[in-house]
Amino acid sequence: MPSFAYKAHDRRSGKDVSGSIEAASQAEAIAALKKQGLQPLEIKESRSKLAKAAAPGAKGDGNPFLATVLKIFGGGVNAAQVTLFTRQLSTLQDAGLPIVQSLQILTDMQRPGTFRAVLQQVTEDVQSGTMLSEAMARHPEVWDKLYTNLIKAGETAGALDVILRRLAEFREKAQKLKKKVIGALVYPVAVMTIAIAILTFIMVFIVPKFEQIFRDLNIRLPALTVLLIDMSRFIGEWWWIVLLAIVFVFFALKIIRKTEAGGAIVDRVQLRIPVLGMVVKKSSIARFARTLGTLVTSGVGFLDALDITKNATPNIVVRNAIQAVRDSVKEGETINEPLRRSGIFDDIVVNMIKVGEETGELDKMLIKIADTYDEEVDAAVAAMMSLLEPALIIFMGVAVGFIVIALFLPLISIIEQLNAGGG
Repeated sequence: MPSFAYKAHDRRSGKDVSGSIEAASQAEAIAALKKQGLQPLEIKESRSKLAKAAAPGAKGDGNPFLATVLKIFGGGVNAAQVTLFTRQLSTLQDAGLPIVQSLQILTDMQRPGTFRAVLQQVTEDVQSGTMLSEAMARHPEVWDKLYTNLIKAGETAGALDVILRRLAEFREKAQKLKKKVIGALVYPVAVMTIAIAILTFIMVFIVPKFEQIFRDLNIRLPALTVLLIDMSRFIGEWWWIVLLAIVFVFFALKIIRKTEAGGAIVDRVQLRIPVLGMVVKKSSIARFARTLGTLVTSGVGFLDALDITKNATPNIVVRNAIQAVRDSVKEGETINEPLRRSGIFDDIVVNMIKVGEETGELDKMLIKIADTYDEEVDAAVAAMMSLLEPALIIFMGVAVGFIVIALFLPLISIIEQLNAGGG
């Protein structure tokens, strides 16, 4: 029977312990440790067979030509394709088909392109004796570390079909959440774009005609009208500078976002924006809880699970909070205290995790938190939409009102002069 070396947190004494345990699979080893009142932090199979498992990879990291093409053209595989593939592979594994045959069927189903080429390479690697997780890990542009670690856990535990089902559900829920947030932003962005286009048309083509009329009439213009005409001239003559400035700011933010310090500042500001910050915060917590819960449920060691969750988190502020949690847990602390200190996670999340730790059902509690926060994200998005619509109406009203008043003030003075002259 395989032997597993482990490091775990003893909930009764509050100390970290290490040792080895014999079990048929990693999942059974984790279950046995939990029965002893231990929370597994790291668990690895001790057999030398694991070292040999990497042997097939010694021949190279897949097709060099394919790797070069993917590097140049950026892959071209979207998240929806990978999610659909995961669900289909899960179905085929549930039906009891061999993994190679399942991969061949799914490869033949794909349209010619990057994903088909990658699947062909993975199928060949698995057919030659490479583990599926290792074959997928050679293509990080398609399958990230979270994905490959879950597949590896499923292979180790002999429950690949179960892991694939959980992974498919995880990806589908994550995609659904992302679509809701993006979908909610489509309407206000579209309205704002149309509004700016209309205002630009008025400033570039309509205001200059009024300016010509006022010049021909040789009347003294109010300050508001002068301001409008100056703005119209600037936009008409220097529109390309405005456009360049917008493009520059966009790319500057992207470059700053890629640096650790700059990204942390951008993400911190993002979290503090009214309403939008709440959506980002709640979606980040939901992602954290679902990712960590899925990994722990699938038999991944707790410290490894925190590492993978951290790498799968796009928000740097939340990522740093998870790193602090990992460091504290490694030193023997419980997970709930460092979460509380981070200031990112709500008290209800911290308390639910504390209950999960005490009852030994942390994985179930994390999934419950994720489901709860998915619903809260829906509510936060609805609240954001209810505020954005009147804000857009107010913006348009103020902009159009300013233009109308600025253009009609001189006309009113002309009418008054004509009336005075007629009297």
